[in-house]
Amino acid sequence: MQVFSGFPISQGLAAGKIVFLGAQKAAVRQAVSPQEEQLRFESAQRQAVDALGALYEKARAELGEKDAEIFSVHQLMAADEDFTDLVSEAIADGAEASEAVRQAGEQCAAIFSAMDDDYMRERAADVRDVAARICRILNGEAEQTITEPCLIAAEELTPSQTVQFPREFVRGMLTARGAANSHMGILARTLGVPAVSQLPVSAELHGRTAVLDGFSGTLTLDPDEQTLAEAAAKIAAQQAQREALRQLISAPSVTQDGHSVRLYANIAGTDDLPLLRESGAEGVGLLRSEFLYLGRSTYPTEDELFESYKTVVQAMDGREIIIRTLDIGADKQVGYFDMPPEDNPALGLRAIRLCLTRPILFQTQLCAILRASRYGNVGIMFPMVTGPDELHRLKQALADAEDVLIARGERFGPYRVGVMIETPAAVFMSGELAGEVDFFSIGTNDLTQYLLAMDRQNPNLAPFCDPHHPAVLRAIRQTVERAHQAGCTVGICGELAADEALTEAFLRLGVDELSVAPSRILPLREKIRSLTLG
Repeated sequence: MQVFSGFPISQGLAAGKIVFLGAQKAAVRQAVSPQEEQLRFESAQRQAVDALGALYEKARAELGEKDAEIFSVHQLMAADEDFTDLVSEAIADGAEASEAVRQAGEQCAAIFSAMDDDYMRERAADVRDVAARICRILNGEAEQTITEPCLIAAEELTPSQTVQFPREFVRGMLTARGAANSHMGILARTLGVPAVSQLPVSAELHGRTAVLDGFSGTLTLDPDEQTLAEAAAKIAAQQAQREALRQLISAPSVTQDGHSVRLYANIAGTDDLPLLRESGAEGVGLLRSEFLYLGRSTYPTEDELFESYKTVVQAMDGREIIIRTLDIGADKQVGYFDMPPEDNPALGLRAIRLCLTRPILFQTQLCAILRASRYGNVGIMFPMVTGPDELHRLKQALADAEDVLIARGERFGPYRVGVMIETPAAVFMSGELAGEVDFFSIGTNDLTQYLLAMDRQNPNLAPFCDPHHPAVLRAIRQTVERAHQAGCTVGICGELAADEALTEAFLRLGVDELSVAPSRILPLREKIRSLTLG
């Protein structure tokens, strides 16, 4: 038995046989003639474009427009003029068609790999995926399929592989490469299966039994009977606990002695609606609107944003939904934003700082949110605010968006305005800010890293980046007290909100709302209902 540590991408626990998906190797064959090889390539290219179109439609139906967008991008890559020219040049020099495609794919991938932007570097895998697809068609190879429950292993899982996996068979994913913002990570979390990267993955894993822990980021290879039995028992217990907690879906979040708190969900968009319906959420405390900008090659239009917001707002059926304005930058980079490299992105041009420097981008989103406010109970939340001066500029931008809609003859509904408290400056200015907004949401993830001056993305700092640090808890207390003095409600959003060790303390502080991942709502409700504050 061996245990390997990697990087957790998607949470969960799974056990089973490993199926290794190796890189496709071109069949050994000689070029017939440049003319015939060119015709073979053009035929395979057309088939690949058609297949990617079918994948787009399949992904859109099963996963939603956001996750399907990548296959539209792959279609463009497959038919790209520069890529096609590279293939044709190699064929004219005597290369066999699939070898020419492989060479061209590696040339294009190398260009992406050399880029500074994290998002653009991830696109190297997309180019290789497209080239491999054309090669498989040229070599008459069938697409790899999965026919029984398993753990999928690969050096790097590509989007088209991931979306084709039958959900009922895929238990987990393990890779040698892949970041949290890779398509593998995004789709794994959407599909609800554990995923771990940075593992020593090779063909030697194929057929071997393993336990994959997406919480700790570990892979236990060839587990003994006791380890396997313990994992199976944990998986069964987790499933049984989930089923037992379902009786609390409609129950109030009230302590034994009558103290109540609202339990809201953090979601990324329409893809999370099925999870939301089963979660027992009383509202949405954070709609991460930046996910509508990720995984695509162009800015979303106002109508695209509006339709997405409207769908989620209507699904809430009158329950509150708080939409956070765009928080791009720091750990969330988008290639087509064309943002200059920064030495310290966490302290750079992100969130409202970016929006205020790109007024058209900001106005497009604000107009879309305002239009959606007609269909339900909407709150608009600004991230990374540091003081009243910034807030005044943001509220003016909101008023300008209202004027745009009025001039167009479009209606919008009533809405609340709030800010995220996630910088030390916002904590110190919370009294002044509270008098200008309807609600606060304390973003504990960023607040912790900024208070402690530690990069929360750096795994080496994990032992030191303590969200229970007295400074963090003192900042939360001060913010709650000042907000309530001004009649402003306060929610806690982030990992700390789901920390049951602090639930009682938060309720004693008078926190009005806890906003957590949908899967954490029912366990948290159970904890609240067991408490007596006295």
